[in-house]
Amino acid sequence: MMLESIKTKMQKFNSLTSIPAYLPIVNIDTDMIIPKQFLKTIKRTGLGKNLFFEMRYDDNGNEIKDFILNQEPHNQSKILIAGKNFGCGSSREHAPWALLDFGITCVISSSYADIFYSNCFKNGILPITLPEEKIKELSEYSKRKEEISIDLNEEKIIFGNSEIKFDIDPFKKKCLLEGLDDIALSLAKKEKIITFEENLKNNKPVSYTHLRAHET
Repeated sequence: MMLESIKTKMQKFNSLTSIPAYLPIVNIDTDMIIPKQFLKTIKRTGLGKNLFFEMRYDDNGNEIKDFILNQEPHNQSKILIAGKNFGCGSSREHAPWALLDFGITCVISSSYADIFYSNCFKNGILPITLPEEKIKELSEYSKRKEEISIDLNEEKIIFGNSEIKFDIDPFKKKCLLEGLDDIALSLAKKEKIITFEENLKNNKPVSYTHLRAHET
């Protein structure tokens, strides 16, 4: 087993300050986030340029100027405020890969598809769930091109002179703060895994065929 050679590349998430990009479209599915023609790669990099491809580009491959992520300064946004049921559809992990490669490390919505929500944490993206009225309040900062801040440790969003608290599972929070993806979690149990494999190898059960051979 080559656990020693595997290294995690997931970045730690603690705090973040950015002008948010507001995309008020409900039911954005993973095919809208990253269309199927870009799923051939197993690399996590290079997908950002194709994020929201059919909304960002026209039929000739030119940027659609009205799309929020094609506009300054939102083309540098690290926070995406999205409509409800974000990330629905297929379970492709390329969706959070594309968001992350574009530079988005936090998504704020009123609801998510469960698998997409889980995949975000595995890839260093913080998905925050807030009521619709709070989403609208934060969207004004996108329109005014003003920054908001995310403090994961304190579980709060700071904007202007106000702040909003959000809830997050303690284990998922720990993983983001420490940059622990599935590989890193496995590496943390490396010694136990190696011991288990050695015990399994040294205590192989005797097969029925082997027993019959000795009987004859």
